[in-house]
Amino acid sequence: MDTTDFGLTVGMPVCNAMPWLPEAMDSLLHQTTNAFQILVIVDGGTDGSAAYLRNLENKLARVGFPWPRLRVLDQIRAGITATLNRLLYETRTPWLVRMDGDDVSYPMRIKRLQEAIRAHPDAGLIYSLADYHPRERCAGQFRCSRGTPEELRAMVRSGYLLSICHSTVALNVEKACAAGGYRMEIHAEDADLWWRMALRYEIRCIPEALVGFRLNPQSLSAQNLEKQQLAAIYVQYLLLSELWKLPPRPLGDVAAPLTEFLDPSAFEAKEALRRFNINLAEKRYVRGLGALAHAAHASPGYVLRRVRDELRHTAIGNGVPPDRFLERKGVLWA
Repeated sequence: MDTTDFGLTVGMPVCNAMPWLPEAMDSLLHQTTNAFQILVIVDGGTDGSAAYLRNLENKLARVGFPWPRLRVLDQIRAGITATLNRLLYETRTPWLVRMDGDDVSYPMRIKRLQEAIRAHPDAGLIYSLADYHPRERCAGQFRCSRGTPEELRAMVRSGYLLSICHSTVALNVEKACAAGGYRMEIHAEDADLWWRMALRYEIRCIPEALVGFRLNPQSLSAQNLEKQQLAAIYVQYLLLSELWKLPPRPLGDVAAPLTEFLDPSAFEAKEALRRFNINLAEKRYVRGLGALAHAAHASPGYVLRRVRDELRHTAIGNGVPPDRFLERKGVLWA
């Protein structure tokens, strides 16, 4: 059976993804459907990821159907943004499903996405909810925007960013490329694409957790948490520049005034909650409770908002009030 007929490829950028990569691949090989492809781009790295993937690729090629087709590409280290864009370019199907090498796809994920694509073929982006992984030991879910396509677009038009777990997303390849693909190596390349897609195309949320998202202390995002905070504010600045028809300036030119919008206590609490779940996942419960207490002490308001967001099912947005940008208009758009 030729899986090119099924219109869907799972795309995974990999760089030093061991020891979690086998679990991630195993979750794809045990989906309730085999009607999809897997494309992995190994972006350099020094661990055994490339060797493991080559062995798996050869094994699946020998066995053939009923396993999905796996294609592995190697490249000299190019960075996450370039690798994501290459995934879009190399994908041979109309839809690219994102996943990272330390996350897992639940068994019904691909089938649910296929059903959503059939129901909404004109959508530009389809995504689901995500549990923290392993879900039997972690608390809560990834903080995720929910709502109808109209509600999600209205959130973006009001000047706020969508909160979507990258590993849950299915992208219409043609539309994602038409929107400009991934831009900038600033650790917020996904949020930057989401708002551009929302303004142009329909975004659909599957209100079901289909992915286990691992809070990995060695991940790229974990190593750049502080930079991510500023990058997210800059992406909101780019969105507002688009909405207000103002020419944006490079990050280096506006980093100082944008930094004033950051809340250090909220960042400290956010990082402590991250450590809380990491410790739970590793069964270090005393350390986990200590991290939770640290979060509550650093910013009780942030923790309460996080609990509220966990309970409500609304179009949650990321960012600071847009009026704050207007107050610094002369500096930000000079």
